[in-house]
Amino acid sequence: MYGTIAEESWFDDDVTPAMFKEELFAGSGPITVWINSPGGDCIAASQIYTMLMDYKGDVTVKIDGIAASAASVIAMAGTEVLMAPTSLMMIHNPATIAMGDHEDMKKAISMLDEVKESIINAYEIKTSLTRDKLSRLMDAETWMNANKAVELGFADGVLEDEKTAAEIPAYAFSRKSVQAALMNKISAKAGVAPDANSDGEVERDAKETGGFASNASNEKRFARDASSERKVAGDASARKEKSGITGRMAVTDIVRDANRVDEFASDASLERKAARDASSEGKVAGDATSVSSVEAEDARTEETVEVAGRSVDELKARLETIKNYI
Repeated sequence: MYGTIAEESWFDDDVTPAMFKEELFAGSGPITVWINSPGGDCIAASQIYTMLMDYKGDVTVKIDGIAASAASVIAMAGTEVLMAPTSLMMIHNPATIAMGDHEDMKKAISMLDEVKESIINAYEIKTSLTRDKLSRLMDAETWMNANKAVELGFADGVLEDEKTAAEIPAYAFSRKSVQAALMNKISAKAGVAPDANSDGEVERDAKETGGFASNASNEKRFARDASSERKVAGDASARKEKSGITGRMAVTDIVRDANRVDEFASDASLERKAARDASSEGKVAGDATSVSSVEAEDARTEETVEVAGRSVDELKARLETIKNYI
């Protein structure tokens, strides 16, 4: 029932009792009447109200826009009245236009009083409020949203979206549990022992939060792990660099020592030659003492050269070892 309520319609854009009756009795069984109307003629509204009250089946009235003035009276005929959360209902005193003298005005006022009482009858049947209470609500021109209309008894409930009202299976997951499980799998593939506390922590968090575990501690732990990994990588790089420097220093020292040994051996060879020359000269001169002294010195020189040779061999062996390490 969309539009103004009137006894007759000039452009077929109003709701009239004749049109409503024809549509109402076109079928049978439970019916639903949708209302979005600002009201209209109270006598035409009374006719439609009476048709619905006399209807044999259940009548569900659903207000999706507004049920104001005379349209609110029609809504009271519903076996069940439901309002959209955004809809409105308005009740007020009846009004008319009168012309004439004071006697005519008195008659108009008396007529309006009786119309008001007839409207209160419909409200009283539906809401069970006192007539005095209903009269004051009408005097104040009361506007009601869906919840207020339900509270006062003008409506029985608020329309709900059946799609969203249906029960939808719910699920939940813990990000910490997923991360811990992933880290354990990665650790297993890498041959690293998984965190022994991760499973216990996940189980404890699941019990405390009902499946929604806190992520703060886990993120801190991952941050610490990342920091440790960077530190280990840095230490390995430092050790490698240090090993390279140490190796280079060792090679330099060995080369320097080898050069010194070669120089020492060369000097010893020269001294030996000089001693032989001295020995020859001593023989010519017949100085036996000098010859003995030269022979003893020659023996010491040969021993020194032999030691120097062994040192060179050892240094070369060390050099090969360090080369392999580097």
